[in-house]
Amino acid sequence: MKRELKDAANAVEDASNSRALVIAARAGFAVSGLLHLLVGFVAMQLALGKAGQAGPADQAGAVAQLAAQPQGLLLLWAGFAACVALALWQTSNAVFDYGQLEAKKKVGKKLSAAGKAVVFAVMALTFAASASGNSQTSGQSTSDFTVSIIKAPGGAFLLIAIGAAIAIAGLVFVVLGVKGSFKKDLRLPPSGTARSVVTGLGVVGYVAEGVALFLVGLLFIISTVNANPQESTGLDGGLNALREQPYGVYMLTAVGAGLICYGLYVMVKAKFARM
Repeated sequence: MKRELKDAANAVEDASNSRALVIAARAGFAVSGLLHLLVGFVAMQLALGKAGQAGPADQAGAVAQLAAQPQGLLLLWAGFAACVALALWQTSNAVFDYGQLEAKKKVGKKLSAAGKAVVFAVMALTFAASASGNSQTSGQSTSDFTVSIIKAPGGAFLLIAIGAAIAIAGLVFVVLGVKGSFKKDLRLPPSGTARSVVTGLGVVGYVAEGVALFLVGLLFIISTVNANPQESTGLDGGLNALREQPYGVYMLTAVGAGLICYGLYVMVKAKFARM
């Protein structure tokens, strides 16, 4: 029985490392980069007071823009397939990889891969929902989620914990960007100029992504403390809140430009990621 289980596990691992799945997973990175580009573009539009023309500044809004293009349905299902492949690849990393690392680092790597698998699975569901005509902005779904949670026993504490976790994840992104730690996941191009471009995109992009995540987490916490969970409207709400601050237009423009850089970096990662 143990041998059969081991053989099955080896078969799954071999499948997860197959050339076809790796190519599809790289396509998933490209799709993720494209979505970040679109969100960054909408954030720039929001800073200029033209948000209504581009839709909500969130993942679902970006997917909706793809759906509005010629052959939009084909694009949506292609995005779904690519994100599923990337989610499966990350799941494989969480289950089978990092065995050579020491226990503490191994746990951290596996948890990181598992978290990324969940993120790409959610992206795949967003594509599928839009393709099937059941799409909903992430702001509305986040608001519904927080309202449901806060009604449960201890719900307020849970929401604050979720907000703190998202905010901390944002700070981690900033640190990774500033330190350039993301380069460990890449096979950088040999050209010095190309290396500098990729590194620059990564630094700016990671910092901007971190700021955006921090804003989302902070909005979770503030709305919960103020007993207004319906105000927890995800990334779109966080970016709108940023715009209302002093010099918010300039800060939002910078974040939007940074998200565009992050999108370009992730698209480049589709080619240079270690897989």
